[in-house]
Amino acid sequence: MADEAEDGILAYLKDNDEISNSAKFAQDFGFGHDEIVNVIRRLHGFRFVDAQDIRRERWVLTEEGKTYAAVGSPEFQLFSTVPPEGIAREELQKKLDPAVYKIGCQQAIKNKWVEMAKTHVSRKVQHADDIVKNLLLRIQNDEAVNQEDIDALKRRKLIIQQVWKGNSVRKGPEYAPKRKRAATDLTRENLQRQFEHIFQSSVLNYKLKRVTGKNWNLKSTTSVLKVCQLKAAIFIHCSRHVRRQVQTIFLNMGFEEMPTNNYVESSFWNFDALFQPQQHPARDSHDTFFLKVPSSTKMLPEDYVERVKEIHESGGYQSRGYGYDWKREEANKNLLRTHTTAVSSRMLYALAQKPFAPKKYYSIDRVFRNEAVDRTHLAEFHQIEGLICDRGLTLGDLIGVLHDFFSRLGMSKLRFKPAYNPYTEPSMEIFSYHEGFKKWVEVGNSGMFRPEMLLPMGLPEDVRVIAWGLSLERPTMILYGIDNIRDLFGPKVDLGLIKRNPICRLGL
Repeated sequence: MADEAEDGILAYLKDNDEISNSAKFAQDFGFGHDEIVNVIRRLHGFRFVDAQDIRRERWVLTEEGKTYAAVGSPEFQLFSTVPPEGIAREELQKKLDPAVYKIGCQQAIKNKWVEMAKTHVSRKVQHADDIVKNLLLRIQNDEAVNQEDIDALKRRKLIIQQVWKGNSVRKGPEYAPKRKRAATDLTRENLQRQFEHIFQSSVLNYKLKRVTGKNWNLKSTTSVLKVCQLKAAIFIHCSRHVRRQVQTIFLNMGFEEMPTNNYVESSFWNFDALFQPQQHPARDSHDTFFLKVPSSTKMLPEDYVERVKEIHESGGYQSRGYGYDWKREEANKNLLRTHTTAVSSRMLYALAQKPFAPKKYYSIDRVFRNEAVDRTHLAEFHQIEGLICDRGLTLGDLIGVLHDFFSRLGMSKLRFKPAYNPYTEPSMEIFSYHEGFKKWVEVGNSGMFRPEMLLPMGLPEDVRVIAWGLSLERPTMILYGIDNIRDLFGPKVDLGLIKRNPICRLGL
């Protein structure tokens, strides 16, 4: 189906200048919009098309708002139930749902529609308009509503803001009506042809003899494998050098490595356990890769899930929470992890189940984002993360550790800028002065994990966690003078770069 969508986009652009709206294109030609967006991003990465992001925000009804749009607001239901001669409070309460009665009383009194005596309820007006229902219906029909009414409905949690993302598309510099697809399977025949071409070479045999001091039978499979190992030992990718140096820095600072072998993670550990609300834009399918099979997990600690739900909906630990209806099915969704902080949340929860002991953890591994590929962004990259868990840690401790860590990377000039993260408070962006660029460059993010994240896990109240993260690719690009991330990682990597660049030693 993706191939059909790709062929359809390229064929359309052959006769037309632009696809102005990816959603309309998907609807007109019978494709799913998510599928079209993914195909556009792939074609954009191959430079077959130039894609521009389209972002639209609109208000939509919550489940409660949909109910009121259908049957009327609680205050109007209550007013309609009160007859002109009035009614006993007890009798009125029996005729209405408890939630409708409670909200209806508050709003009807506020609107001065009814008078509530101790035992009797009577009308103060003979006619009332259900303004709330009318406003909800207008929003449902995408009609304009003034900001004051929007604010009132938002306070009652009857509407939420929905962000729609799509693309407009034009021909790119490499456009062609048909894209030649590269082979995706490494077959025995492919290998055999390549080995015959490479290894049946007297020049290669001569060079190997000069390096190793012996003759090689290049028709022997064992010899071929040894040559491959020899060549692999000679040339190491520059990002591997930097990764090993960073790993050495963490080990010298007394950190232990976290297990990061699971690329697939549940939304619960990736988002919910980090106190990230379920309506956060990062949880949109245009920013995250969700799995179709298996689409959800069934392995979550139920008592902890209930505590996380409570902190999201109603707050706790001196927090007001987010005040929305937390949905278990959203937390169960499987995805490709968007950050290794999902692993940190698992490790901290496991730490909370035992008598507390201070810990230093680090990880360096792959994460995935549903992003358009360009010179500085890939759909997958490597994240470096470090955290310290101990009693009484402060922001000053975090700044001191960051100076120590980055000075070992050769970055001694640091600045910090206040930032926002759902799961850290306070939060800081980290900037380092780049002598080559002669300017300050953002190199990472940091903060202190929020109590709303730590306390539901069961950690003691005086325990604090300081953490920071950065990508592996950015410092590697700076150290090796690379200006296009696709030359460093992915199918377009420049293998000549590996041979040309010497080992780049960090400022250890």
